[in-house]
Amino acid sequence: MSPEQFNQAPVAEARKHIAHCVALASWVEELVAARPFASLDELLQTGEQLASGWDGQALDKALSAHPRIGEKAQGSDKEAALSSGEQGSVKEADAALKEALRAGNAAYEQRFGRVFLIRAKGRSAGEMLAELHRRLANDPQQEQQEALDQLREITLLRLKETFR
Repeated sequence: MSPEQFNQAPVAEARKHIAHCVALASWVEELVAARPFASLDELLQTGEQLASGWDGQALDKALSAHPRIGEKAQGSDKEAALSSGEQGSVKEADAALKEALRAGNAAYEQRFGRVFLIRAKGRSAGEMLAELHRRLANDPQQEQQEALDQLREITLLRLKETFR
């Protein structure tokens, strides 16, 4: 679907077309309601503006659709398929690195009470593990901000890829 087709699509179809970008129905609704867009750039800028207001509650809702790094995404929807593909480098990792990711995920969840979120696309398993260890040193407020930044990055990357 092109941005022009997205502009003209019925509301339900437009929602469905971007729902995989993030598990936040309010963002999807607001982006669909903001149509029409004069260009792809305007659509992406609006998506970014809408995401800039996310808070800890939005993060917690959105994380319901994100698997742990190195674990298979649950479900058969488009978002689960994207998560699996984005984490493809973990499939190639050796057993020791996979175990280190599992242990890091557990430590992160114990410290922050949520799943570790990182834009996996374009990162190696080792890079993700290094970021996980770095972020374990954050205080809860810093980490919430980093997780929100990652959520925005993932969402906007998916939105951009949706309209390629």
